[in-house]
Amino acid sequence: MALRVLVLGAAAGGGFPQWNSNNEASRRARAGDPAARPASQSSLAVSADGRHWVLFNASPDLRQQINDNPQLHPNDGVRHSPIVSVVLTNGDVDHVAGLLTLRESHPLAVYGTSRVLSVLAENTIFNVLNPKFVDRRTMTFGQSFEPVGKGGQPTGLTIEPFAVPGKVALYKEDAAAGADFGTVEEDTIGLRLAERDGAAYFYYIPGCAALPPALRERLEGAPLVMFDGTLWQNEEMLAQKAGVKTGQRMGHMSLSGPEGTMAAFASLGVARKVFVHMNNTNPVLLADSPERAEAEAAGWEIAHDGMEIVI
Repeated sequence: MALRVLVLGAAAGGGFPQWNSNNEASRRARAGDPAARPASQSSLAVSADGRHWVLFNASPDLRQQINDNPQLHPNDGVRHSPIVSVVLTNGDVDHVAGLLTLRESHPLAVYGTSRVLSVLAENTIFNVLNPKFVDRRTMTFGQSFEPVGKGGQPTGLTIEPFAVPGKVALYKEDAAAGADFGTVEEDTIGLRLAERDGAAYFYYIPGCAALPPALRERLEGAPLVMFDGTLWQNEEMLAQKAGVKTGQRMGHMSLSGPEGTMAAFASLGVARKVFVHMNNTNPVLLADSPERAEAEAAGWEIAHDGMEIVI
């Protein structure tokens, strides 16, 4: 057995090119420039047997992502899907909106922290996921579990959720709650994914605001880490006049700089490092940019839609 990791969407919220972005990178992507490869919104699929797949986040682009990846196509009977469960790392729109695509009376299990599942419970539109067919299951920090399907279908995966520095989803921000806008520990998580009966494992952390000592220690020597690559620099969106928020304000580390992700990972001995969740303003999305060259020289890969990794 082996872990098969499939990148369904490599970009952050809005995708690349973002629908209303007219920056140079987006124009190049729309023009078909091979150095500006389009990317859909952040999501991952993982399988330990090649038959049962678990989604990690469900982006608004999920329908097209399924169509684009034959591994996720129906293949048994009139109605079928190899997708048996979904695991959510936060409650951001670009990570939960795709759940609505999975409403066609298909048996599923959706896993999230109690905080993220409460977001679904508060928004009645998610009731289209008929509880007769879709279970909502709570995952708890420090407790590993196997994300089995609605009917108990085994996946051969073991998942351990853990808290990482982050921020409450934008639509849940409470300005009266102070500088953290009401953020709680369960708002943003990382995951350790492993074979149930094997040695293969990796980490998936698509959103992270800092790399404190405990997290550094956890990741040290890992065979693979797929990590938040939202912005190249903290004030990137302001500099490009594409927004009014810094990366830290949105709950993301910057890739570059002495306090950035590349510097933080330099001494961790991670065998393979992959950036995921890149914003449309991030120059690493351009294969011919000096920033891409710098990231690759530091040992990082830039994820792309359809990228497959076998561990």
